[in-house]
Amino acid sequence: METQPSTERRSRHLSVTRPISAQQDEVWGVISTPGYLELIHPFCESNVVVEWPGKASIDQIRYRSGWVYDRYFTSWIDGVGYDLEIGAVDESTSKVSWRLEQRSDDITDLTISLWPRVVVDIPGLRGFVRWAIVGPMMRRYLRSVTAGVDWFVTHQTPVQADQFGYHPWFSSKRRTSA
Repeated sequence: METQPSTERRSRHLSVTRPISAQQDEVWGVISTPGYLELIHPFCESNVVVEWPGKASIDQIRYRSGWVYDRYFTSWIDGVGYDLEIGAVDESTSKVSWRLEQRSDDITDLTISLWPRVVVDIPGLRGFVRWAIVGPMMRRYLRSVTAGVDWFVTHQTPVQADQFGYHPWFSSKRRTSA
């Protein structure tokens, strides 16, 4: 079974794996539902679906920060996961892989892997930016997204804005007091 993204892999990627107390088909039922990001994603303002489901799926995520990214699915493995490219119009894209694996009778591992787009195209500086800035910020982001899937699957309640912490890139720029 295919476990890596079908699209060309970039040399360095980030992955976050989160165990979820549920059967794999339960988790798949959530992450394969059209518009699901509005239920599970703490930084998602809206998730507009253009085409669904399957390999030709297309949707758009509007982040609370105002950024808008299109997601183009390149692989779809029923019950297991999918691969996609994500990015803003007229910008290079990042590659993302979502995978589920049944660890035990009542635990499913959700792994999201990200091959980030090049942010700085200056040799020497590119690696530093990826290591010092992009890597830590995107790991934080992926931990919040996987926590959101876990929350929704186990509580059947939509995730609230910034439920797992504020993110300077994706949260609303106007912070509200709790």
